[in-house]
Amino acid sequence: MSHEGPLAGLHVVIDAGPTYEDIDPVRFLGNRSSGKMGFAIAAAAVAAGAEVTLIAGPVALATPAGVARRIDVRSALQMRDAVLQAVEGADIFIATAAVADWRVAEYSSRKIKKGPSGAPVLELVENPDILAEVAARDPRPFVVGFAAETDHVLENGRKKLERKKLDMLAANHVGENVGIGSDDNALDLIWPGGGESLPRAAKPELAKTLVARIAARYRAQARA
Repeated sequence: MSHEGPLAGLHVVIDAGPTYEDIDPVRFLGNRSSGKMGFAIAAAAVAAGAEVTLIAGPVALATPAGVARRIDVRSALQMRDAVLQAVEGADIFIATAAVADWRVAEYSSRKIKKGPSGAPVLELVENPDILAEVAARDPRPFVVGFAAETDHVLENGRKKLERKKLDMLAANHVGENVGIGSDDNALDLIWPGGGESLPRAAKPELAKTLVARIAARYRAQARA
């Protein structure tokens, strides 16, 4: 952590990567998130002077230099517990993780085998909304959400910002060679009363720009 930079003296909590929701000892529900964007943001936040806590789902990425604490989790419930503990007293929460929306109602301790009755029917239950839960706290940190969309990116992003009462949201289009799992990304930043488009760039460069915008909005809100 540097004593200089736009986030100097601030504690920033970032979650990143996917969550895996186990079905049985060999199968799980998951998604394509690589964690690259979240880890790039963690590195950029350190460079901007922040003390960074990084909560990582199951990813194959090295901890960025300077991160004060990394917490590895697997499931949405584990990520929720880690986030709620980490944001106590934090200044900024950046939720980049692609948290699974559902998990199986009952985990099977034995491998589910094929049988004459055909494919098993999995009953799913909804996972907690970590982002909304943090945003509803009082007091709460400055909350930045992410939204990966295939259609109507700005429209859906604005709805999510308002519904969850976020301070800022970074929406990105998910498509071939961009967004989830890729090395590049492009973001539409949305905040109450405004927004800005960040053009496609390598994730580390995009993360630096995003962190600068978050710092500016945080400082502006603190002065208001």
